[in-house]
Amino acid sequence: MSVNATTVSAGEALRVLEAGWAAQQAGGMTASWMLHGRPGVGKTELVQALADRIGARLYDLRLTTIEPQDLRGLPYYDHSTSKTVWYRPEDLPDTDAPAILFLDELTAAAPSLQPTVYGLLQERRVGRHLLPPSVMIVAAGNQVEDGAIAYDMGSALSDRLIHMIVQANATDWLANYAIPAGIHPAVASFIRTRPDLLETTEDALRRGQMIACTPRSWTRVSRIMDTIADRAIRQVMIAGTVGSAPAAEFALLADEIAATVHIDEMLATPRADRAGLYPATLHGLTAMVFGLVGMVSRDTLPAGIEILADLRLHKGLSGAGLPTSELASFGFELLIGRALAQGWQDAFAASEAYAGYAADRRALGLP
Repeated sequence: MSVNATTVSAGEALRVLEAGWAAQQAGGMTASWMLHGRPGVGKTELVQALADRIGARLYDLRLTTIEPQDLRGLPYYDHSTSKTVWYRPEDLPDTDAPAILFLDELTAAAPSLQPTVYGLLQERRVGRHLLPPSVMIVAAGNQVEDGAIAYDMGSALSDRLIHMIVQANATDWLANYAIPAGIHPAVASFIRTRPDLLETTEDALRRGQMIACTPRSWTRVSRIMDTIADRAIRQVMIAGTVGSAPAAEFALLADEIAATVHIDEMLATPRADRAGLYPATLHGLTAMVFGLVGMVSRDTLPAGIEILADLRLHKGLSGAGLPTSELASFGFELLIGRALAQGWQDAFAASEAYAGYAADRRALGLP
């Protein structure tokens, strides 16, 4: 049975869930949410990001690892009332503070568990255990056609949820996830150059291949790049994470970037002496932008602004046909976003380099 809901990026899904949380807190709407998506598309990271944004504690229940009694609790005999009473499971939120109850792998849960989940999703209760108004319920799971273990969701269950299909989107992933997550600049540069390789699950299934590229697997590649120095060992690990063909292509780019991108040196070098430190290739410049945005601190932000502002004026690079103006604009979009998140925006007001960049854009009629 297909899911006839709207397909959204992870960033769009996060905005919808934030709006749902705001409506719940205002007393206007209380709903349970369902995120459908292929394995590794970023559903769990999305819910964690939501918890971070709204200041909520995350209660993560993997439904494939529990039995119905784990949700309902265990009974004991109350002699004073001559009644059987149920102990409340500790995994269910019992707090007036903001909390998210995340029912992960809902579509892979045993059918015997689903009736227990019904009450949580609709009435926000299991037996006599009632969830406080401060708790938001979000579920997630794969679809049968994703090649993962999954059951078709019956109408009695689906009718209790607001559904969204989360799909990997390279632009969204780079703008909203890569920088905050500290993704290695070689990985970010590669995905910007090859957005078709961010998520290849459908193609891998069609070819009968076990390993596919996913946002989750590229995050793992980033950690490999950060921690494994030996190139040969690293390459075996990366091939085992995203597949041999994408890994071979990525290795060529990573070698180029390692040889040409030196962000620490650029930040420490006076402005007048930086021209020769800019990478001379598109891959190198793209990695420089991502690495710079992720690496700057409050103290080095003024130098970072200068590096991006001067990029568009670098005659040697623009004369070689490289899109320096576009990369500078893209870099400033990311850098301003990070500065706003950190409370560093005053550095832009005090920067002569950024004032000159902004004046040039206004003269061209650009925002």
